[in-house]
Amino acid sequence: MITPQAKPGAMMAATSPSISVIVPCYNEEKNVRGAIESIGKALLSAPGPRGGQGLSDYEILLFNDCSTDSTGAIADGLLSTEPRLKVIHNPRNMGFGYNYTEGVRLASRDYVIMVPGDNEIPSGAIEEVLSHISEADIIIPFTANPWTRPLSRRVVSRAFVLLMNSLFGLRLRYYNGTCLIRASMLKKVPMKTWGFAYMAAILVRLLRTGASFIEVGVVIRPRESGKSKAFRPRNVISVVGALAGLFWEVRVSGRSRYKSAPRRVAPALPQA
Repeated sequence: MITPQAKPGAMMAATSPSISVIVPCYNEEKNVRGAIESIGKALLSAPGPRGGQGLSDYEILLFNDCSTDSTGAIADGLLSTEPRLKVIHNPRNMGFGYNYTEGVRLASRDYVIMVPGDNEIPSGAIEEVLSHISEADIIIPFTANPWTRPLSRRVVSRAFVLLMNSLFGLRLRYYNGTCLIRASMLKKVPMKTWGFAYMAAILVRLLRTGASFIEVGVVIRPRESGKSKAFRPRNVISVVGALAGLFWEVRVSGRSRYKSAPRRVAPALPQA
């Protein structure tokens, strides 16, 4: 991977926010290398502060979630080309939410972002999210080209968004994207679910306590190999249970803590 370099005279390491990138992988042998390359290109290209180019202070935490294919071996092979990559091999399959939660615990930089190892998120989309760093506590992406996904997935996704907005009084466009979140806030959030509702639960807890946020549209691409694991029966069951517990916490037992209105921020215009 190419390590971002500062332009002559640009303010980089001393002024740029630092990034921890969490990359969960389960049986992604055909996708993981491309995902790491996309992350590297995005870090290299993302606009830095004060006219600089690239975000130079970062770490990549790759979780091999007990894959049964060559994902782990390929990840270990990438260590020789990406010195800031750390590979964590889970002794058993723990699920998407666990990998994110453990990544947050291990993260040592200013902001945290999760990029799946399926290589569905191209470098341009990651760059778009990173380009708004420091403009708000949370940068929330939504899919600008949803038609690239199967109709069934789009219907379920839209229904989930409508349900979340209705239950928690929010007006988000998407809850399950590659959100960029200020680490100091994220590390204080109670993470009570390891299922696929983990990011939705984090966003609800942060936004209902007054965190600022920006929504940005990003273009995704179809998976190059494999199928999404999101709609396995056990994942659907875990989502239902997680939302029930979240509703009780935010709307009933802990509503005094979650009464603040979210602070929506308009994205800054690109510099000429």
